[in-house]
Amino acid sequence: MPWQPEQYLKFQDERYLPFEDLFPLIRVRAGLSVVDLGCGNGELTRRLADRLPESTVLGVDSSPTMLGKAQPFVRPGLDFALREIAALRGTWDLVFSHAALHWLDDHRRLIPRLLALVRPGGQVAVQVPSNHRHLAHLLIIETASEEPFRSALGGWLRHSPVLEIDQYAELLHRAGGTDLTVFEKVYPHRLADADAIAEWTAGSTLVPYFERLPQELHEPFRERYRGKLRRAYPPGPVLYTFRRIFFAATVKGPDR
Repeated sequence: MPWQPEQYLKFQDERYLPFEDLFPLIRVRAGLSVVDLGCGNGELTRRLADRLPESTVLGVDSSPTMLGKAQPFVRPGLDFALREIAALRGTWDLVFSHAALHWLDDHRRLIPRLLALVRPGGQVAVQVPSNHRHLAHLLIIETASEEPFRSALGGWLRHSPVLEIDQYAELLHRAGGTDLTVFEKVYPHRLADADAIAEWTAGSTLVPYFERLPQELHEPFRERYRGKLRRAYPPGPVLYTFRRIFFAATVKGPDR
C-alpha cells in the first residue's frame, strides 16, 4: 500500500499511546532476539530496543517509504528490513507487533503462524486495532459502495479480518500458547471536529481504497466521506473512540 508517513503521523501521539499498554505484557530479560512485525517508521521499534537490554531487534515492514524513515535509527542491535509479514521465516524470542496485523487476512491461520515464529520459552505480544465497527469506518464502506467509486473499485470493499477477543484466546491456546493475556481497550481521542476524523482515517483505513481508485476520484471520495461525517457529528470538538485488542502468549519451553 502507498503509505504516506506524514499523513499517518498527523496523530502520532494518539497512535503511539497503545505501545505503552503493550510493552508491560513483555517478559523483559537480557539478550532477546526480537522481530517487530510492521515496524512502520521505526520510532516504536527504537523505543522497544531501548527497553530490552542487550537484545537484537529487527523491524520488518512492506513499505519502502516507511522504512526510509526508519534508517536513522539503525544501530548495533537494531536494524530494519523490507519483508512481507506473511512470508517471514525464522524464529525469535519475542515476536512483537503494534498496529499492523489488521492488514493481514485470515487471522485463524495467522495466529498459529505467529506462534510458529516464537522459540520455545519465547513470547508473542501484539496490539491490533479493532475499530472496524465504528461509524467512521462504516461510512468508508458506505461511500465506497456508491457510484462512481463502486465501479472504479470493481465492487471491492475491505472488511476487517480482526476477530473477537475470546477467539484470539482460543486460537492462541490451540496453537500451544500459555500464560495468555487477551483484552480490549477503548482509547477516547478528543479531535477538533468531524473533518479531523477524516484526516485520521486518511492515514490508515482509506489507504487501500486510494491505492485502487484513480487519482481524479480521491478528492471526490474524501469530500463525500467528510460530508457524511459532518452530518453524523455535531460542530466543534468530537470524541473519537478507538478500540484496540491486545494479546500476549508464551510458547512452552523445555523448562516449563
